[in-house]
Amino acid sequence: MLQFDAFMDYLKKDKNASENTLTAYGRDIRAFDRYMSDKGSSIEKANKTDVVSYIMEINKAGRSKATSNRKLASLRAYYGFLIRGGVCKEDPTTDIRTSRADRRELEFLSLAEVEGLLDLPDDSIKGIRDRAILEILYGTGIMVMELIELNYSDLNLRMGFITCSGAHGKPRIVPIGSYAKQALARYVQESRPALMHRNGNREAAGSPLFVNYTGERFTRQGLWKVLTRYAEAAGLEGRLTPHILRTSFAVHMIQNGADLKTLQELMGYDDMQAMQVYLQVSKSRIKDVYDKTHPRA
Repeated sequence: MLQFDAFMDYLKKDKNASENTLTAYGRDIRAFDRYMSDKGSSIEKANKTDVVSYIMEINKAGRSKATSNRKLASLRAYYGFLIRGGVCKEDPTTDIRTSRADRRELEFLSLAEVEGLLDLPDDSIKGIRDRAILEILYGTGIMVMELIELNYSDLNLRMGFITCSGAHGKPRIVPIGSYAKQALARYVQESRPALMHRNGNREAAGSPLFVNYTGERFTRQGLWKVLTRYAEAAGLEGRLTPHILRTSFAVHMIQNGADLKTLQELMGYDDMQAMQVYLQVSKSRIKDVYDKTHPRA
């Protein structure tokens, strides 16, 4: 593909795109390039009919409308880059409408399920670490990459907060509750030093907060393995992911009276549009409060 590497470099350096965004854009563009190659053509020679046919194939394969919309957005960004660079003269994604996304029910764990999950880690070195990880994911609602990228210097136990870099390099202060604070305090006092010194690693600038069994920063895959192990023990196979813990954080906050604006700031969203999915929970709570409190409800 012409200019693909340059486009990815542009997203990373000029747009400050997150690793998740880079991965999604790269995957989407390469998939369409393979589609065009199978037709004996190339992504640079695609026309509007090619793009429409590709989106129709995605929809016929049973993929969600949100997925096809994301793929179309990736192609639009790439063709915009190619046009600005003089590689293409016309944008084949012009005037192709996105599909109205299906309204999905929120997936989240009940409070009882969360409490059962948080009771699972034992008092071993790894168990103490794992409890701190689970408490932070559920107690703050941060994204999995934000947790992985946390440095030891981002933790302020005395004041009770962590500093997250955010999806686009915009740092934000996230408070930590008493349970998470207690779990973190034990982790940094007992478990983390043992893990750091297991292979002779020493504290240094930029040292990761959460480390694996070799004292290195967690990878995304490594964290998934930890969650998978506890999902099986809790009977939550297929239902426990970092995103579902994040969603559970948000839903339980709303159920206990949090407003969407505060929740937006805590979760690091740039605008309220991303919070629309939680409106159904908010409206349900408003109706429930009304029914229970209004004298003529």
